[in-house]
Amino acid sequence: MSKTKYIFVTGGVTSSLGKGIISASLGKLLQARGFAVTIQKLDPYINIDPGTLNPYEHGECYVTEDGAETDLDLGHYERFSNVSTSQDNNITTGRIYQSVIDKERRGDYLGSTVQVIPHITDEIKYRIKLLGNRNNYDVVITEIGGTVGDIESLPYIEAVRQMRWEMGNDCIVVHLTLVPYLSAAQELKTKPTQHSVKTLLEQGVQPDIIVCRTEKHLNDNLKKKIALFCNVNKSSVIESIDAETIYDVPLLMKQEGLDTEVLKKLELPADNEPVLDKWKEFLQRYKNPSMEINVALVGKYVELKDAYKSIIEAFIHAGTVNDCRVNLKMVHSQDVEDHGAEKYLSGLDGILVAPGFGSRGIEGKIEAVRYARENKIPFLGICLGMQCAVIEFARNVLGYQKAHSTEFNNKTPFPVIDMMEEQKKISGLGGTMRLGAYPCSIRKESKAFETYRKTEISERHRHRYEFNNKFIDDFTQAGMVLSGINKKDDLVEIIELKDHPWFLGVQFHPEYKSRVAEPHPVFVSFIKAAKTFALQKSGQVKK
Repeated sequence: MSKTKYIFVTGGVTSSLGKGIISASLGKLLQARGFAVTIQKLDPYINIDPGTLNPYEHGECYVTEDGAETDLDLGHYERFSNVSTSQDNNITTGRIYQSVIDKERRGDYLGSTVQVIPHITDEIKYRIKLLGNRNNYDVVITEIGGTVGDIESLPYIEAVRQMRWEMGNDCIVVHLTLVPYLSAAQELKTKPTQHSVKTLLEQGVQPDIIVCRTEKHLNDNLKKKIALFCNVNKSSVIESIDAETIYDVPLLMKQEGLDTEVLKKLELPADNEPVLDKWKEFLQRYKNPSMEINVALVGKYVELKDAYKSIIEAFIHAGTVNDCRVNLKMVHSQDVEDHGAEKYLSGLDGILVAPGFGSRGIEGKIEAVRYARENKIPFLGICLGMQCAVIEFARNVLGYQKAHSTEFNNKTPFPVIDMMEEQKKISGLGGTMRLGAYPCSIRKESKAFETYRKTEISERHRHRYEFNNKFIDDFTQAGMVLSGINKKDDLVEIIELKDHPWFLGVQFHPEYKSRVAEPHPVFVSFIKAAKTFALQKSGQVKK
């Protein structure tokens, strides 16, 4: 018997059922029982990684400590488990085929005809087992992207079939499917689930556990019917009803006995109950805040919330710590550019200018920064948001009216934001930015130090432009504090303003490291300032 057990999570009927949340919730429950767990995602698209994908197509690109650009589900894995992931936790078809083709070019296959079976499936199995072989994990949960029946996912399902055969009870399959409610008939329908499992069976894989997404409770008869037609025990039919928040899902899955059923199938001990006291405390605080505050998220992808998934979740974590609910107002930067900041940002308690790429809506972001600075509204700028704060300050405080980033105007006379020297030699786009964790030294007697309470930090990056050090003296003499510096590369990481209650711009992405167990200090401090601002406006706290 192998040391590491493997759980595969597949999906049927439709995409976006929440395989990532189910995987993260199962991982949380097993972890709470004392097992060492990691989660990985297999994505069927041919891109090498999501780094060059449009957020409208794929949502946010999540960056790991080691600089991998990955699927947003890895953010859920980290937020739930409080364990960092790596490039080994997200594998795409592009990476699989690239690796196989590289081996063929090197002659590793000794002249054999390279085929999907066994070469592609062997590579998939190798990548799946890599995490278990390299680390002392008790359980590796592998989520397979897409929907059963997709042409793209066939090699992955075949690899699962082979591993089930090779590993026996060390490997199980959890199939997430949909049980829709037809309002006209006023009943739940199991036929889509039956067809989904039938498709999986046609590919040689019998699911061990079936998780049913539903908006109405499944009664015993429905569970028995699904069990009968899908070749599983009734106890292996798990209801996953619509939840108020994704953070309810681990507790709902515990009620349904998903973790118990998994442990039974894997022949692992289930003696001790999962310890979820802190998780329950978090939920209690989240659902019963003492007040509400209103914060704007100014970005160019606001129509699609998944584009800012980690930021939205970081606000939930920070609001809970500060005993308040953060009501996010999603503001399109192009609207601010077209109609002015007052229309969209007046009356708010905080303003965040989001990261992004491209020139669309950039003047709206700069205008949002100006509005926050002049009206003394708590402000946080992330990555491009920080760069916009630098540009705004240069134009409206230093008087450099044509100041800009060379990303948007390479002929600007005042290039206060410029491409990093190491980036100027790079021609390709994919995986070529400054990616992953880098150190930052924080200046004492600064807002940044009050936020972190330490002078040395490490944060994750995803950018290729930076503060232009040629203008450092101009900015500091005018009142901008450069409170965070990467000393090794002499890069400005954090900016703030002396004459503002809370104004911070960070070149890195703090949202990537915010977790339920460890809310990120930048978001916690920002929301604390926004809460104070709201109380001052209402007269409950003196200015």
